[in-house]
Amino acid sequence: MKKFLTITAIILVLLGVAGYAVWHFGTNIASEKIIEKAESTLDDEDLEEVKSYIESDPRIQEIVNEAANTNPETLPFQTKEEATRVLIKKVGVNRLLDIQEQAQNSSIGIDEVVSEVEGKLSEDEISALKYVLYKELYK
Repeated sequence: MKKFLTITAIILVLLGVAGYAVWHFGTNIASEKIIEKAESTLDDEDLEEVKSYIESDPRIQEIVNEAANTNPETLPFQTKEEATRVLIKKVGVNRLLDIQEQAQNSSIGIDEVVSEVEGKLSEDEISALKYVLYKELYK
């Protein structure tokens, strides 16, 4: 009986480790795919359009200016890859894809997106997202 319990415990530990590895590497692969897709669809002309939109909206401009003055060493992450992983973990891939589709169809407003993301991320994570956005737009 003791041998059976030992073998069962070892199997459960191995399954737990394997499950964690699949989850961890799965989120990494998903975040890389999302970044690749975003980078392939966003060319220089689109980037300039985004910058123009940001500069014309005082509320967004305030957010960008706040990000410009952020000390990156105090943030939980500093790269777009890390930001994507956090968004996948906290918001979920399916919900992110839903948001993207709704944004393309203009059936969701920026306030709704911001509200949903703010509800799922900490203040530090939101500051880090702002910093990553600023860094990517003005690199």
